[in-house]
Amino acid sequence: MTARAHLESLLRAKKLDVTLTGGSLWDPTARRIAPDDLAPLHAVDTVDSISVALGGGLRRGHLSEIVGGRSSGRTGVVYRALAAAVSRGELAALIDTHDRFDPESAVAAGLDLSRLLWVRETGDTGRALKAMNLVLQAGGFGLVVWDLVDAPARASRALPFTTWFRLSRIVEGSQTAVLIVAAEHLARSSGGATIVMEPAKGSRAIWTGAQSNRARLLQGLDVRPRVMSFGAIR
Repeated sequence: MTARAHLESLLRAKKLDVTLTGGSLWDPTARRIAPDDLAPLHAVDTVDSISVALGGGLRRGHLSEIVGGRSSGRTGVVYRALAAAVSRGELAALIDTHDRFDPESAVAAGLDLSRLLWVRETGDTGRALKAMNLVLQAGGFGLVVWDLVDAPARASRALPFTTWFRLSRIVEGSQTAVLIVAAEHLARSSGGATIVMEPAKGSRAIWTGAQSNRARLLQGLDVRPRVMSFGAIR
């Protein structure tokens, strides 16, 4: 059995092979669902501002990306995007290139894991790309996320330009939105968006607890998302 046939067989077994449709990917009623103590990066306000900048949400049938450094809030935004998709009865998929997905944090963000296809990889970008192609070709997902955050820059940059063109063509005209998560800009389709997570100018991390570095806890960062789409900065 080929890899694609095996994946399609698994999807059918889990009853995940039905194409689902719906409205905008980021529905206003599905954003404010995470408790404040699990949103140290002010993620709820961040998601609100991103949604406004995107005009309501990620565009279906297009490839978008979210980029930023460590502790920039990108993972929290991704969890809320996944939760928003499945909360409307859609299916979501995550290609986890470096096995960094935290199910407990995702559940706390409102994600129903029974409606998530989690593909775990141990750092092989090439194998992750093959899985990404198989999932997109199988169809039936409202949101597909490819996490490349911990991939070495040389590995991400080594992916040929045709990689992104091919992924864009697969989802073109479909009800699937694709979101790439990375440390730096990689690619987006013509109708997609680049969401840049960056600290506000002059901002500092907010800590709680004792002065000792070993006893302090990170409470928050002042993050300012910047959305670029259609060649313009919003």
